[in-house]
Amino acid sequence: MYSSATLSRYIGRQFVTWFVLLLLVFLGIILLLDVVELLRRAGSKPNITFGLVMQMALLKQPEIGQQVFPFVILFAGMFTFWRLTRSAELVVARAVGVSAWQFLMPVLLAAALIGVIKVTLINPIGAVFIAKYDQLQTRYLKQRSSSFDISKSGLWLRQQLDSEQYFIHAEAVNPATLELSNVIVFLFQDDKNYVGRIDAPSAVLKERKWELREAVLTRPKRDPEDLPSYTIPTELDMEQIESSFAAPETISFWDLPRFIHTLELTGFPATRHRLHYASLLSQPLLYCAMVLFAAAFSLRLPRRGGTMIMVAGGVLTGFALFMATDIVKTLGLSETIPVPMAAWMPAGIALLIGISALLHLEDG
Repeated sequence: MYSSATLSRYIGRQFVTWFVLLLLVFLGIILLLDVVELLRRAGSKPNITFGLVMQMALLKQPEIGQQVFPFVILFAGMFTFWRLTRSAELVVARAVGVSAWQFLMPVLLAAALIGVIKVTLINPIGAVFIAKYDQLQTRYLKQRSSSFDISKSGLWLRQQLDSEQYFIHAEAVNPATLELSNVIVFLFQDDKNYVGRIDAPSAVLKERKWELREAVLTRPKRDPEDLPSYTIPTELDMEQIESSFAAPETISFWDLPRFIHTLELTGFPATRHRLHYASLLSQPLLYCAMVLFAAAFSLRLPRRGGTMIMVAGGVLTGFALFMATDIVKTLGLSETIPVPMAAWMPAGIALLIGISALLHLEDG
């Protein structure tokens, strides 16, 4: 068996070149579509400028770009092997004893490395950008004045109504009834003027208002005042609060374990975040599976067909994998199947199918 480091570098460089070119093409198309969609959404809001629309579209690029990585890997692999096969370079390599698994190895390593870089470097950058995008979207497109945040110290809610502003802190929350425990509310007037504090053992969301039970109101230069209940008006409802939690995509890969732990401490379910974290860990394996699919489609093109077969096969494979992954993740989110299984199953099954297809084509 013959092995050449020069040949491996050459094939790996071809794959990386195709990957970068196709990624730029995909990102360009996505940027154009995002700008059009944001312009449509901003049409009825005169305070949004074209510059702001462009800023929001660019902020989405790292996150959406990560979603198309598997497809870019697939097509980059197909074009790499198609070009090498059509130019007879792989025929010469086979003639001197290089097996398909040997010239696949540099591409597999490159795909796995891209997966590692995507998870450890691109994902944290994308999380920062998409979090900023969500802030701009909430402020300018959704025009909400409330925000929700979960930290190590518990849950924080900022609620602003006209000139009054409330900062609500709770140590824990019951997600079923949305009852807050050990609540402290800081009252401000005109953003800067502190006017008082409210302490209560619990608070419940009822019909667009927070109801604090057995509250103690403390104002500057006044004695504490015991109140059976105290209400704070709010624009939030259960659905808005749940959707306000930090989405998994807005949290860095490195920060996800800590955030999952914090969610569980405060009483909220962390299934969505645990599934996202496990899915990120499975990305390098998924990218290797895409390379095997690419090789199965493109290595025998001179004898069996043309470019259209390769492109159609790649599109169908990508679509089928996307649908299967979405279905399995839905089952994982509903906890019908364990979260690790939902995260790793698509990559594992795709890898096994890719290996089987390539073994059939190469070894009969």
